[in-house]
Amino acid sequence: RTIFLADATVNVYPDSRTLAEIAVQTAKVARRFGVVPRVAMLSFSNFGSTRAQRSERIEEAVIMARTLDPTLMIDGPMQSDTALNPAVQEAYPFMKLVGPANVLILPNLASANIAYKLLEELGDAEMTGPILEGMAHPVQLVARQDGVRHIVNMATICTADAIRKDNYWETLIDDETTSS
Repeated sequence: RTIFLADATVNVYPDSRTLAEIAVQTAKVARRFGVVPRVAMLSFSNFGSTRAQRSERIEEAVIMARTLDPTLMIDGPMQSDTALNPAVQEAYPFMKLVGPANVLILPNLASANIAYKLLEELGDAEMTGPILEGMAHPVQLVARQDGVRHIVNMATICTADAIRKDNYWETLIDDETTSS
C-alpha cells in the first residue's frame, strides 16, 4: 500500500499551525498521486489519553487542518497502531478517520526521519522522497547514495510539479489578458 509520511526533512519542531499546513499539503500530494487521503496526526497518546503540551499541540493542529480543508478526513492525536489498524480504531467510535491512514503526520523532524529510515531499512518498501511542497519553484532532493530508480522517480515528480506550476502561471496570464 501507499503511505505518505511527513515531515521528515524540513521542520524541526513545527508548531500547531505548521503541522496543520503540513497535513493539508501532504494530503494534496496524496491526491496528485491518485490517493484519497486519510490523515492521521501521530503522537504518543490516543486523543489526549495522556495530557501533555505535546499532545495538545497536535490536537490544535487537527482543528486547524479541518478549518483549512473541511473536506479532509483527518484525526488525532493518535498512536501509529490506532492510525493503521481498523481493529484498534473500533475502540474509538468517535473517530472521523475511517480505515487505515495513508497519510501519517509525525510531530517533529526527529520522529518522522526515524520512521522514514526504519521503513526504508526494515520494511519491504520502495521509498520515494522526500517530496518538498510549498516552494515557489519545483525543488526535490536526492542524496549521493540514492540509486538510479530513486533519482528518476524524484526527477519525474519535479518535472510534474514544474508542468503543473507552469500551467498555473499560464492560466493567470491568460486571465489577466482576457480581463484587460
